[in-house]
Amino acid sequence: MQIFIDFLPVVAFVAAYYLADIYTATGVLMAAMVVQIAYQWFVNGSVTKMVLISAILVWVAGGITLVLRNPIFIQWKPTIVNWLFAAAFLGSQYIGDKSLTERMMGHAIELESAFWRQLNWMWIGNFAFLGAANLYVVYNYDEATWVTFKLFGMLGLTLLMAVAQAVWIAVRTSEQQAEES
Repeated sequence: MQIFIDFLPVVAFVAAYYLADIYTATGVLMAAMVVQIAYQWFVNGSVTKMVLISAILVWVAGGITLVLRNPIFIQWKPTIVNWLFAAAFLGSQYIGDKSLTERMMGHAIELESAFWRQLNWMWIGNFAFLGAANLYVVYNYDEATWVTFKLFGMLGLTLLMAVAQAVWIAVRTSEQQAEES
């Protein structure tokens, strides 16, 4: 159920786009973020920073898009979000005793500090790449292609990164266990 809630705003955006237009889709996206936040609050008693940051950017970029009737603002939103996350993960490499990746996943798996840093760098690269890829599609393809890329391309690339991360972690943890034996 959580995965559905996580992707509900993007799916709703794409559906509204194909049923109406970019401006209707933007309004639907803004409303879907409210639903996502309400769901997180109701189920968990709190809302993640990632969702809050994304929601604020959706409301700001979406509001500007609707007021100025210019879709470029909502099209830039995925880039801004991804680059903010890349910057946050990068900053966590140098601030504090744990990277963001270790803070988010450290309760579930044990890795050496060097491996946590490497994993964190993978996510920095992933977020930076996703932001750049979004801009490439925005400026080199039509609006409908960008909308499709937003759902299937960005989601696919994120899932690919998650699978690659899982394999990478499995290899590292088995290496660690072999060294400890």
